[in-house]
Amino acid sequence: MKVLVIGSGAREHAIARALHRSPSEVALYAYVQSHHPGIISLATAYQVGDMICVPDIVAAAMRWQVDLAIIGPEAPLAQGLADALWQAAIPVIGPTKTLARIETSKAFARGLLQKYAIPGAVRFQTFHDMRGVEEFLQDLGKEGFVIKADGLMGGKGVKVAGDHLHSFTEAWHYCQQLYDEGHAFIIEEKLIGQEFSLMGFCDGHTLTPMPVVQDHKRAFVDDRGPNTGGMGSYTDANHSLPFLTAHDVAQAQKINELTIAALQQECGEKYIGILYGSFIATRHGVAVIEFNARFGDPEALNVLSILETDFVVICAAMIEGNLAITPVEFSSLATVCKYVVPEGYPDNSVKNSVIDVAAVQDKSHLYLAAVSEVAGKIQALGSRAAAVVGIASTLVEAEVLAEEEVRRIKGQVFHRADIGTAALIQRRIAQIQNLRAGV
Repeated sequence: MKVLVIGSGAREHAIARALHRSPSEVALYAYVQSHHPGIISLATAYQVGDMICVPDIVAAAMRWQVDLAIIGPEAPLAQGLADALWQAAIPVIGPTKTLARIETSKAFARGLLQKYAIPGAVRFQTFHDMRGVEEFLQDLGKEGFVIKADGLMGGKGVKVAGDHLHSFTEAWHYCQQLYDEGHAFIIEEKLIGQEFSLMGFCDGHTLTPMPVVQDHKRAFVDDRGPNTGGMGSYTDANHSLPFLTAHDVAQAQKINELTIAALQQECGEKYIGILYGSFIATRHGVAVIEFNARFGDPEALNVLSILETDFVVICAAMIEGNLAITPVEFSSLATVCKYVVPEGYPDNSVKNSVIDVAAVQDKSHLYLAAVSEVAGKIQALGSRAAAVVGIASTLVEAEVLAEEEVRRIKGQVFHRADIGTAALIQRRIAQIQNLRAGV
């Protein structure tokens, strides 16, 4: 089976590894943005090109006569790559452009939840200019709002009252900045609680859940600093998180299922691919932060590292509509993922600096991200550079493994040492307990 992986981050490296582990006979092909040594080393053939140049990607897929394509990042989905591949008779893991609006337009996603009365919705308004901005901000209160650009911003288009915006004036200026840059934006109520991610495989009928993961968006220890694409993540051996109840997870899964049904009804198309619900556990239950139309990064690294079922079999089931009769199993192990990022990340990253991963002992759980191999050396391109995943029977053990390995990566880089630690997790548990007790 010839499988094309599109994308060149750690997420795509994890996808390529999952395919490479398959007992099925798989020839891997890759369309990458840089000379990514991790993905290229696994590929039968590859092409370096622009992720949003749909004709070039389709031409490569046809030249290689691939049987299946897996789209990693969101930008090609937004450009309609899935539509073009299906038109070329190439099955795709990844929704069409119309369906991908669940991620590419936060206003569309919020409106869908509202229209179909799906639980977990929040108060919000969509703005295409500055009319009514001040009034809605005042209505939500000085520390009661979140402002989101309506479009793809690489996880960096969200600003939260009290964390990033400390006055109505700052909030108004951020809205003005988005408007000046040509973005519509939404303002919604701020939710207090703990965030978590629940991804699922979807074949247009069935949504099979993966383990629940918690990502860490803030750049620095103790959840300080600017938002990033994600500095690391963890999931427990029971495939949940220590601060969640079984009811919380069931609520999130039900919201994902209702959203898929509503999305398909609204768009008149089948959703084949990954749905990633981003949720927050609050005093009043589970609420929706946003949806993504692909694997999360870093969340994919956690879940694919412990996937026991043949990934090729799962992909075939998604294409053929057979997920309901395809068991999907994950090892009962805890995982902790930690990223190294260039100094200055995310706002003023050092670019094209060399990183050295030679000392990493378990290379099978090392995932390269925004890097390129130049003259035999790995250069960090300015975004997240590399990640390691620690896997063990407990979170404590998995965190120790991840921390030991991430420290072995040398260069002008830093990481968050607190991800997955007992102290950080205990703070999360205490916060939820206090919220639910009304403290």
